[in-house]
Amino acid sequence: MTQDPARLTLYGSFTSSSSYKPMLYLSLARLPFSFRTVNLKFGVQKQPDYLAINRYGQVPALRHQGLTIAQSNVILDYLARTTGHFAGTTEQDRWTAREWLSWEADAITNVAKVRHYSRFRAVDPAVMDYFRPLAEAALTFVDGSLKGRDWLVGDSPTIADIGCWGRMVFMAEGGMDIANWPNLLAWSERLRALPGFALPYDLIPKRDTEFDP
Repeated sequence: MTQDPARLTLYGSFTSSSSYKPMLYLSLARLPFSFRTVNLKFGVQKQPDYLAINRYGQVPALRHQGLTIAQSNVILDYLARTTGHFAGTTEQDRWTAREWLSWEADAITNVAKVRHYSRFRAVDPAVMDYFRPLAEAALTFVDGSLKGRDWLVGDSPTIADIGCWGRMVFMAEGGMDIANWPNLLAWSERLRALPGFALPYDLIPKRDTEFDP
């Protein structure tokens, strides 16, 4: 099937929090797009056909208007810039949202590592002893940042919320209970109340799919 270059096409995997972030954005924004599954279990991400799309051999990747964009937070920034959804109301909000995405890639990624080492790859306990406190510290920082406010930036959800939540969504699979962070829990419930919200295993298909909301 020939893909319309004007149509958003997302490549990803249902087990990947990185894939979930742009997938959630597109669902919340009610944008039509095509999903192309990349089976990580069978190493499809390292095969030549996919490496021609994403040189890093990772998911996700986005194709749109002749462009190919990799890295989940860069994709979120691109989508916000080009579609106008969840970008932030003011110029300061837009930059602050991007700051959150940069910080997330450094800090909340530790939540994903704990989840990965808990579910997909056994490691020496010393490795978990190193990453788990970093993951919990990141969650504590976000929890504190949400004290007295509904969203991370401004008065409405932005790519900061989508990016941070999208990375920490699998925290329970890493043995981290969101109830230990009450502001995070309340925030997650606000996110869940947004039209178009869904959790990864409900949202991301296991096969190629066309989404036309």
